[in-house]
Amino acid sequence: MPPFKIVVSYDGGPFVGWQRQAEGSSIQGAIEDALIDLEGRHVTVTGAGRTDAGVHAIAQVANFTLTREIEPAVLVRSLNAKLPIEVRVRSAEVVAPSFHARFDAKAKSYRYRLWNADVLDPFERAYVWHVTTPLDVAAMTDAALLLEGHHDFAAFQTLGSEPSATDRVITRSTLTASDDGLVTYEVTGTGFLRHMVRTIVGTLIEVGRGRQRPEWMRDLIASRDRAQAGRTAPAHGLFLVRVDYGVVQFEQHVP
Repeated sequence: MPPFKIVVSYDGGPFVGWQRQAEGSSIQGAIEDALIDLEGRHVTVTGAGRTDAGVHAIAQVANFTLTREIEPAVLVRSLNAKLPIEVRVRSAEVVAPSFHARFDAKAKSYRYRLWNADVLDPFERAYVWHVTTPLDVAAMTDAALLLEGHHDFAAFQTLGSEPSATDRVITRSTLTASDDGLVTYEVTGTGFLRHMVRTIVGTLIEVGRGRQRPEWMRDLIASRDRAQAGRTAPAHGLFLVRVDYGVVQFEQHVP
């Protein structure tokens, strides 16, 4: 019974999210349906993270176990032949039976893309949040750096969520901007609350628009009050970029 680890890329636009649900198409469901043709039975696929509806992934990780022997390269070709065109298996490998895509993950990296210009590139419309108000990216960068470290991120969780703990460690929180108007936020952490990255982005926008100073981020974290943070940014600008399973290095920047 070979256990497999796969790396998957997907355009989350047409899907209700990673997790199979009672209604709507999910990425997990699409992969499990494709595996039925290979196995002749239902195979449960476990993902490293449950991305929400509309969220994309460059390198989502998942695991499952098959009863039949199959070469990893053949598995990749077979799955891609049956999956929707918005979902591609990039690689597959046999792993230890104990491997768990979610519980063994040491860190995850996300990317959020903003288009800060009057005119939106039509080819980017499904993969960026279009913000026409001029943004102070330098101020946003200073605020983003204050998120690095071990903090209680209760102010950035979805209203109504009640996780057992809201402490998380952010090892990297940076922004870059290009001349054409693309602003990219990159964040790596040992774990994230539901909608946490999107709420961080919505909060950074408040700083970028000059409504708050960068130092306000410290007060917001200390408040643990979601009502004081910015709006939740749209899902279609968010990408799961990488899942790490090795030792995570922490180098905190000083703004």
